[in-house]
Amino acid sequence: MILGELTVRNLRCIEQAELSLHPERNLIWGGNGSGKTSLLEAMFLLGRGRSFRTRNSERLIRHGQERLVVFGRTEGTGPAGTGGVHAVGVEVHRRDGSRARVDAAPVESLAELSRVFPVQVIDPEIHKLIEEGGRRRRRWLDWAVFHVEPRFAEWWVRYGRAVRQRNAALRGQSGAARPWDVEVASLGERISDARRAVVEQLQPYWLEVAQGLDCPAAELQYFRGWGAPHSLAEALEGSRVRDEARGVTHVGPHRADLLIRVGGKLARDVLSRGQQKLMAVALTLAQLRLLKEVSETTPTLLLDDPAAELDSEHLGHFVRQIEPLGCQLIMTSLQPETPAFGVPDRVFHVEQGRVGRYNVPS
Repeated sequence: MILGELTVRNLRCIEQAELSLHPERNLIWGGNGSGKTSLLEAMFLLGRGRSFRTRNSERLIRHGQERLVVFGRTEGTGPAGTGGVHAVGVEVHRRDGSRARVDAAPVESLAELSRVFPVQVIDPEIHKLIEEGGRRRRRWLDWAVFHVEPRFAEWWVRYGRAVRQRNAALRGQSGAARPWDVEVASLGERISDARRAVVEQLQPYWLEVAQGLDCPAAELQYFRGWGAPHSLAEALEGSRVRDEARGVTHVGPHRADLLIRVGGKLARDVLSRGQQKLMAVALTLAQLRLLKEVSETTPTLLLDDPAAELDSEHLGHFVRQIEPLGCQLIMTSLQPETPAFGVPDRVFHVEQGRVGRYNVPS
């Protein structure tokens, strides 16, 4: 699936913008603070229901306005049920929160957006995938699992509900949480198995891409959120005293992590910021290769000023790793050209929040 049309109203510095995008290489250029990255945020919002820069969507609303609106039209082929043309819209209100629609119908879960517009981003903060705690890596992994295992989103929603009910019961009488253990354990095992399967499938793509990017050698290991060799049911029972004391479920897939080790040590403890960034880029490209091969999903890839984030050698490696994906690229730059990526098929210029087509001089 690709993004064919984009309309943005009142998102950060952008009052209104309309873009007709090319299926292949698109370039958005302009000075710092002009609104380039804000347009990428709008595209990401369409496919994920949130920004890649902030967890608080209300911060995206233009100053002095009550709501923002992003509308897009996706087209192309995809996994079963996602082909053809789809209209996708997201509104964020200061008082009423976020609302999303696909083909004029309200979505029950923001995960539905990813089915009609799968989108991934590589931005200057991508090193946080390595540097920060497990929450970011779980979210990164789950997006891939969602596209590989169709039932995953349902399991995750039901699991979250069951854990919340168990936590509430833990704060009541002793033993009141036991009735929830069966559902938490059953759903948690399914979620963990699906994640582990994707991590195993990811391994060969990771090794190939990491080598191609001249990335530090690293091992990927899925930690499921409780200790081996116990089942989740056994782990819940073993953690009961601590859980009741604090009113929180301490074990389960909500505590899982993708452990990334270099020489037996956690990558975040031994790699420089630049090496972390390169490793995170390699992980993301490996993820996209996996999705293309396993689930026939080819996401749109957003690149926020890639030439500023990688040196010339690694940028060349990066371009060679992207080419086999055959995905729609939407890049930002300070200049109206991207030599490493070749001549863009369509160029847009952004200045003070205003967007227009730009004709590349011949």
